[in-house]
Amino acid sequence: MSILHDILRKRLDTRVCSSTTIELRARALEMPLPRDFLASLQIPDELSVIAEIKFRSPSEGVLRSSDNIEYLATSYERNGASALSVLTEQHAFGGQLINILRAKSSCKLPVLRKDFLYDEYDVWESRTSGADAILLIAKMLSREQLIELRGIAEQATLTILLELHDEDDLCKAEGITNVAFGVNHRNLDTLAIDLGISNKLFPLINGIKVAESGLRSRTDVVKMRERGADAVLVGTSFMKHADPGQALAAFLK
Repeated sequence: MSILHDILRKRLDTRVCSSTTIELRARALEMPLPRDFLASLQIPDELSVIAEIKFRSPSEGVLRSSDNIEYLATSYERNGASALSVLTEQHAFGGQLINILRAKSSCKLPVLRKDFLYDEYDVWESRTSGADAILLIAKMLSREQLIELRGIAEQATLTILLELHDEDDLCKAEGITNVAFGVNHRNLDTLAIDLGISNKLFPLINGIKVAESGLRSRTDVVKMRERGADAVLVGTSFMKHADPGQALAAFLK
């Protein structure tokens, strides 16, 4: 079993549904409108940074012990982040759903829920938890599931960051519009990084392009910008720093 499917299996096996999908939907539709995630990725003549909050990763292990979400969110905002990504997957990444609300209440940035989302319940749960956008991973979903979840996210007024790894994923996403497309340089089976993936896929994407994973230096950022990226999503290299916000500032300097 691949690392991706092992994480998904554990997540579904341990998922606690405290409300029904109908109850979640009703609560979600009464909430204020989300912050504009897509707009945060379209700053003229600038590369947006989605700064990530996570505490562990399968490839790096423990990144930091502190869970001061509020400090991390305000530090990222103060140092130039355009949006936040919050890992909520518990087993491999040490996340919690409550971290979305903790981050959002501490800053004015739109917040992406980054997790291995699978069905309608996940979408409505994300909305009621305060997320402004959600990650959908094409590698673990069929085209039919992507289309279905795209429609549900639209009902929930959530933006989608649709993650791609290869041309097969791109084929699944054909015709899906009004989303941002993330190209992940990490192989979800082996965890290996290949920065050449964005070089192959970006020219084939018609839409907002986000480079994900393996970006550790200013040189990497310049390379992504030259390839046509509108934004980069960076987590590990920031979270391993004593002050992630200062690491972001140096990244952007």
